[in-house]
Formats: sequence, C-alpha cells, structure tokens
Amino acid sequence: MGMLGSLFGGGTPAEKAQKLKKKATEKYGDPATRQKALHQLSEIKHVDAVPVLMQRFTFNVDPQTTDAEEKQHCFEAICDLGPDAVHHVQDFLIKSDAASSWALRILDTILPPEKVIMVVTGELKRLGANYTRDPEKKEVLIRSLDGKQGDDVGPALMPFIHDMSDDVKMAALKTVASVKYAPAREEVLKLLVEEETAKRVQTACVQTLAEAGFEVQGYREKVEKRLPEGYFVDKAGLVKKRGA
Repeated sequence: MGMLGSLFGGGTPAEKAQKLKKKATEKYGDPATRQKALHQLSEIKHVDAVPVLMQRFTFNVDPQTTDAEEKQHCFEAICDLGPDAVHHVQDFLIKSDAASSWALRILDTILPPEKVIMVVTGELKRLGANYTRDPEKKEVLIRSLDGKQGDDVGPALMPFIHDMSDDVKMAALKTVASVKYAPAREEVLKLLVEEETAKRVQTACVQTLAEAGFEVQGYREKVEKRLPEGYFVDKAGLVKKRGA
C-alpha cells in the first residue's frame, strides 16, 4: 500500500479527498493541520480532489499572507491537472456564488480563451437578470468579458443592462463599451432616460455611449438633460467628453 493508502486507509481518490475535507476547510483550526490536509489533497493528483480543493477559495483566514499562500497552493495543484479538471471547476462555478474569480483564473490557465468565453457566456445565460442575493458572481463573470471578442459575448451581456442590481448594470455597461456591441445602443439609451435610474448608473450609461461611439438619435433631448458635467452631444449625435 502506498503512502496515500496508508494515510487514508485506501479507497478511491474521491473518498480520500472527502476524508480530508473537514481539516482542509477548517477556518479557525490550527493552520498547520489545514495546510497539511491541503498538501495531502494536492498529492492525490487526481481530478476527484478538485471539488475539495476548490472549497479553500470560499473563505479567508488571517494573516493575509497565509491565506494567499494556501490559495495559491490549491490553484497550482488544480492547474497541474490540466483540462481534466475543467468539469469540476465549471461545476463549482455553476453551484457556488463564492470564489468565481478563482474559478475563472483556473479556467484561463488551462483552457484556450475561446473556450473560457463559452463557459462564461453559458453561465451568464443560465443566471439571467433575475434577482440574486449576492450579485458579485455576475459582476465577476461580466467583467471577465471586458474587451473579449466572440459571437456570444454581446448577446450574453444584454440582459444585465437592466439587472436588478445597479453594480451589475454598471459592470455590463462598462463591458458593452469595451466590446462596442452596437445592438446594445437602444437599451443603454432607454436605461439612461428612465426616471428611476440611479444617478451613478446614468453616468455609466453616458460613459458607455461616449466610449462605444453610440449615436443618441431619437433620444437627444432627454440625453442632454441627463449629461453629467464635462459631457456634451456633438452635431453628429455622439456623446463627447470635453477636452478629450
């Protein structure tokens, strides 16, 4: 029996990982015990250890240097498994509202960019603009598409221009501007001129119009009433920033 077998009494890689889960995810216990368990998980060198390793990204410990070192260890252990780990990482991304940025970092490392975009846009479509208690996951996914090109990128962003969370709206607006997705023009203008739109969201709309080069045709008068200081609409119907 090998070292892992003697440590865990045999069993499949998944069973060995589950035996280590409690110690590996003990936030307030002895750090040395947690770190030993994380090391043993990485030594399994099997994708069935990934779900437990991913759990380490869902909480923080003090000091920050220890927290960063432990998470980096897990990150490297998962990435070392290559594309075989993708299923478990994607499953975590779907089921968990926490640590989305870590899941995306891993996917960015082990997958080509076009496949990461497919995962992100697919998850955004699944989430939709419905209410979520913690909108951070949507923000992380949306911002990860900043400047990315792909047929699914623009359509995946559209619903979030009218999300219930203002932070999500603003993330979507910024990303729409970065990809200059023309079909979003009308929705950005509608959001800007709606009476209930928050001031900071209106400002984000104006910045999107200016950066993406969207014309305000059909909305000029209403847009001009909502322009923050330093912006104007030129003769061609484009929002400009003074001095830019």
